[in-house]
Amino acid sequence: MAIALGLLLALWSGNAQALSTQRVGSFDQPIYVTSAPANPDRLFVVERGGSIVVVENGEVKPFASIPVSKVGEGGLLSIALSPDFATSGRLFVYYTGPQAENPDIHVAELVASGSSAPLSSLRNLLTIEHPNQDNHYGGQLQFGPEGNLFVSTGDGGGSNDQEHNAQNLSSLLGKVLRIDPDAGSLRPYTIPAGNPFANPAPYDTIWSYGLRNPFRFSFDQLSGDLWIGDVGQETREEVDFAAAPGLGSGANYGWNCREGSLPGPGTDEGCGSAPPGAFAEPVFDYVNPTEGCAIIGGYVARGPGLGDVFGRYVYGDLCVGDVRSFSPTAPALTDRYEGVHIDSLNSFGEDSCGRLYAVSGDGPVYRLVGSDAATCAGVQPVSLATSFVKVRAASRKVKRKRRALISAFVSPCNGRQGGRVTLWHGRRNLGTRTLDRVCSARFRPRIGRRSTFRVTVRADQAFAGAISRRLTIRPVRRHRHR
Repeated sequence: MAIALGLLLALWSGNAQALSTQRVGSFDQPIYVTSAPANPDRLFVVERGGSIVVVENGEVKPFASIPVSKVGEGGLLSIALSPDFATSGRLFVYYTGPQAENPDIHVAELVASGSSAPLSSLRNLLTIEHPNQDNHYGGQLQFGPEGNLFVSTGDGGGSNDQEHNAQNLSSLLGKVLRIDPDAGSLRPYTIPAGNPFANPAPYDTIWSYGLRNPFRFSFDQLSGDLWIGDVGQETREEVDFAAAPGLGSGANYGWNCREGSLPGPGTDEGCGSAPPGAFAEPVFDYVNPTEGCAIIGGYVARGPGLGDVFGRYVYGDLCVGDVRSFSPTAPALTDRYEGVHIDSLNSFGEDSCGRLYAVSGDGPVYRLVGSDAATCAGVQPVSLATSFVKVRAASRKVKRKRRALISAFVSPCNGRQGGRVTLWHGRRNLGTRTLDRVCSARFRPRIGRRSTFRVTVRADQAFAGAISRRLTIRPVRRHRHR
């Protein structure tokens, strides 16, 4: 029996079919990726600085941009496209507002018009104050299997939940919230039937609580189960689980009374007197800092071509960068390395076909691929070599209403001469140029105010499209001589 058990564990935790990566592109501080619900090959890459970029058929184009603050752990942290996005154009954004210090959290709606979503369509749903600290913002939006929008928030930052939010049902911090994003008669959203707490508004949005920094959570595409990666403090990193259809309604995940499977700081009132079973224990945790410092929650693999990774929960850690997975039936016994390392790993993503992605804060976004073909039904695979676009200005300061000189450089260059590159100011196309013999092009936009530009290169038969980092040019006043 012992031999049989050993063989079973070896099959569960072995690494015979390690994953590999396929580069999607390089972006400016990417932090999340998802797809259109009806088109898994139309990817939306979220950049922390406030931009959303679309990647489709090898082309890369700006889609939306909103003003955000990147103070501390802030920024544009995730998006969720409405299940009816193909007809409604609605998507939802989670970001920290543009305040210089301790910015508020915002959950808002954008509506696409054509191939982009104008800032004028932004409609705020929730504003959550986040005073005193600039970390632990949480940051995930996901539509649940029952069609409502779930939101994760951190505990307000600092250490030991010093703001005492996670256990407080009169605070929206340290929680998972659930709303129907359709406007009600009194609020810009409505409360779905079945929310567990009959609290005064807005605290009736609370779905579950006792979380420290649930930066990423997901729903299993097959079962609908909820998986939460909750970043620990200095003892444990944890994964929490809530089975469908209940999805953890009313659950208390324990922070700061608990940290993972261990006692936590316990400074909140009621920690010492909590009865047995008061807290939902994690299904998996690991040691911080020995094995990592900040869990990056992922997804249960349901996409094609992933071999024996199918059905396993895929996750990672910011400080380690290894892509790992475990079987939901025996997490601790089956945890294993999947053969992929991502520098500055800060998120996973999933498209509507179930294929998984890994995001590096350094710029690259990768699709995780197995040894089998990963073709989605009705989707023709596109295999193009990676492109890069660099952009620079002769000067970052230009006299007001004068023209700047912006140069773009595309690589690899071989065979790209004569290709086309486009200069963008936000979502506005400022013109297209032809690449010269060294694959460079120049633009001369007029500068009337502080302006941010990006350059895209179109896909061709061999190379995928690409987008540059943002380049900001500031006007300076002309001095009058007397």
